[in-house]
Amino acid sequence: MNNTTLIHKARAYCEQRGARFTPLREKVYEILLSKHGPMGAYELLDSLKETESSAKPATVYRALDFLLDFGFIHRLESTNAFVACYHFGCNHPVQFLICDSCGDVAEIQSEGLKDTLDSQAEAHGFRVSKQTIEAHGLCAECQQTEDASSKERVHEC
Repeated sequence: MNNTTLIHKARAYCEQRGARFTPLREKVYEILLSKHGPMGAYELLDSLKETESSAKPATVYRALDFLLDFGFIHRLESTNAFVACYHFGCNHPVQFLICDSCGDVAEIQSEGLKDTLDSQAEAHGFRVSKQTIEAHGLCAECQQTEDASSKERVHEC
């Protein structure tokens, strides 16, 4: 689904719920969609200031709170950054694969993992209302770079 379609879908989703998808909220979501990766609040503010010179940190944080509440974005707790969600409107378990080298983030959905977590939580008398799991490591591209780099170091000896 392209960014324009997602923006239209988000606007309709808000209208159905009686919420305002203001131009500023839309712009913040659009910035995150175009980034295709995580952004911190101040990085978002810098991007927003390119078109909205009067934007302040509070402006961005209010927009982020709205976008989080409606499921349009996710917050990466470990890096304090935000990523766009491409399938909002449904309650879904969220797992992220975060590359510690290039910063790339992949959102995956493993129902088996959710089922296991729910089962173990239930055994402890706990009910999971929201689940986000972040796994850090290296993406395939960074693994190849690291492997090539390792081979070069071995040949230098």
